[in-house]
Amino acid sequence: MKPSVILYKSIPADLYKRLEQHFTVTEFDGLPPAGHPALTQAEGIIGSGGKVDRAFLAQTPRLRAVSTISVGYDTFDVEALTEKAIPLMHTPTVLTETVADTVFALILSSARRVVEVAERVKAGEWKSGSDCFGIDVHHKTIGILSMGRIGLAVAQRAHFGFSMEVLYNALRHHAEAETRFNARYCDLDTLLAESDFLCVTLPLTEETRHLISHEQLAKMKSSAILINISRGAVVDEAALV
Repeated sequence: MKPSVILYKSIPADLYKRLEQHFTVTEFDGLPPAGHPALTQAEGIIGSGGKVDRAFLAQTPRLRAVSTISVGYDTFDVEALTEKAIPLMHTPTVLTETVADTVFALILSSARRVVEVAERVKAGEWKSGSDCFGIDVHHKTIGILSMGRIGLAVAQRAHFGFSMEVLYNALRHHAEAETRFNARYCDLDTLLAESDFLCVTLPLTEETRHLISHEQLAKMKSSAILINISRGAVVDEAALV
């Protein structure tokens, strides 16, 4: 008998076929509800979204492996999984370039007010004026908070694509960023004060939760644009109101 696996997020057909070759797959839209019989038989789960915590693990006595089809794993209780010696797999590099592309889509659309102007056109407002122009992106200063895989990909696009000055703050100096993109390491206060565009690429931890709040926003230029591609809670949303 094949091991039982719960799939709670859709995957491409070819990958689903490969999975079926080795496992008995039970598919759900999201994690199964508490008490579902499939939970007691599952030796593996694959998906994204929903809390895999102690309460969930109490219902899956045969569970041997957990995999998320995403980069982030903050919905998983890593400590509880470790106690049960259940490995957790994720896909840390799969969306690096895609996310970096999206960062620049957000930078350009916010700087050039693309969505706002498009909505005006849809509403039949054809008046032009300087308020529609937005601001330039090229040759501006981009600040990157954390220089990991995504930060590096953003810095590449900023330096080569838009001739931007690249500033960054991280736990340590990043030699590749400094050599390839002429990135300048600085403390957080300097990053906040000098950036025209601030891109936050931090993981969500207890140390980074609400790292960007009223105090940090007050140190930024009034014209600066904040792009948060971290988990939402890295920025205190109450400070944005």
